[in-house]
Formats: sequence, structure tokens, C-alpha cells
Amino acid sequence: MSARSGANAGAPQPLRAVLDGIDKLSRLDGWLGAACLAALTCLMLAEVALRALSDIFPAVPADIPVAWEYSSYLMAAAFTFGAAMTLRAGGHIRVTLVLARVSPPVRRWLETALAALGVGFTGFLAHALVNFTWRSYSSDQVSLSSATPLWIPQSFITFGVCLLVIQFVARFIQAALGLPLEDLAMKAASVAE
Repeated sequence: MSARSGANAGAPQPLRAVLDGIDKLSRLDGWLGAACLAALTCLMLAEVALRALSDIFPAVPADIPVAWEYSSYLMAAAFTFGAAMTLRAGGHIRVTLVLARVSPPVRRWLETALAALGVGFTGFLAHALVNFTWRSYSSDQVSLSSATPLWIPQSFITFGVCLLVIQFVARFIQAALGLPLEDLAMKAASVAE
């Protein structure tokens, strides 16, 4: 889809390029989340297969020592990586009872105010996660079970939340300018479609 026919087509040209860039980052964010889910699935299937094989062949270890630890890292990363794309696609759970019953100017004002609240909340969360990750890096913290440097999985989670902040900033701008808030081209199709 070209920038002229995209969801940000009504924005002024320099801003349109920025908003389209944020949308591309959100797509990357979604793909990273999908990759984390795929890796999580493979890790859990390997754990189950190894357990089954260990019952047949006693020399095979009964588990993957880091499976549960790494699966928790992958799950957290998948949640945060998928958040920005889900916001842009309109996939987050929202209560639209009030928004559906107000006039378009009031709806625009409410969407702008709610996007600003989203920027504030996720910005605070991102700031806290950046500090948390930096402290883990600077103090050389490692996990107890695998000696993995904790800043590595924390940085994935922090990156996903930072992308969500950027998408909330874009949503604030889009709401303030009266642009479409959801890009239906980013929405995943259901099995029935």
C-alpha cells in the first residue's frame, strides 16, 4: 500500500513519512512477537519430545535445563513485541460504549486525551524498564539457573514497550489530526475469513 493511499494519507507530508515509519516499526514489532511465539512453541515441543524419548532411551536427558526459564523470557517478549502492532490494528480490548454514543468532535477529543494517557502510562513503564535493564547490565546480574545475563531478555521486553510508546505518540498525533486510528491492513485475518 503506498503512502498516498495508506491510513496516514491525510497527514502533512513530513508527518506522514514519520507516521508511516512508525507503522513499519510496528509491523516489525508484530513479526518479532510472532518469532518469539514460534521459538516458544519449538522450545516446549522439544521439551515434551525429550521427555518422551527419555522414557524410551535412559541415556537421553529428561528435560532441557533452561526450557522453563527461556520460555518465560520468550512469553514476556512476545507480549511486549506484539503490543504496538496490535494497538495500530485496533486489536486491544477497548470499551467503546461511550465513544459510540458521542458526537465526532467529542469522540476525537476523547481519543486524543486517551492517547495522551497511553503515552504517559507507557512512557513511565518504558522509563522504568530502561532503568531496570541498565541496572542489570551495569551490575552484571545473571539468572540463577542458567547464568544468562539478565539484561538480554530484559532488553527485548524494554524494546517492545518502547515501540508501544512510539505507537501511542503516533496515535495521539493521528487522533489530534482526525486521521484514522486503526490501520485495518495490519489486522490479522481470522481462520473464518
